[in-house]
Amino acid sequence: MTRITNAVAARRRTKKLLKRCKGFYGDRKNHLKLSKDALMSALAFNYKHRKLRKRDFRSLWIMRIGVAAKTHGISYSKFMNGLKRAGCELNRKSLADLAMNDPAGFGVIATHAKQALVA
Repeated sequence: MTRITNAVAARRRTKKLLKRCKGFYGDRKNHLKLSKDALMSALAFNYKHRKLRKRDFRSLWIMRIGVAAKTHGISYSKFMNGLKRAGCELNRKSLADLAMNDPAGFGVIATHAKQALVA
């Protein structure tokens, strides 16, 4: 009777696992045991990090707006308060984009925010 192995199925499982670990650092991408552990860890944290990404981007936008507002002589909190009083409904994402790509346009918005604080 011939000897039967599980080689094809085992190789498929291994290749499937290693394919999902592509791009991992060091031996975590090409050693089976390390890859399995790394993949389990990555799958455990990917849900959490999708939620944290939103928080990270919001803090990045706030930093960019704060720096741009400081260059126009107003603090971030006063700038946002002035925008609220002026009735401007631009969100932080678009304000940060303006601050990065159109400083002159951001300057106009900053002057409106300053005037709303004075009035």
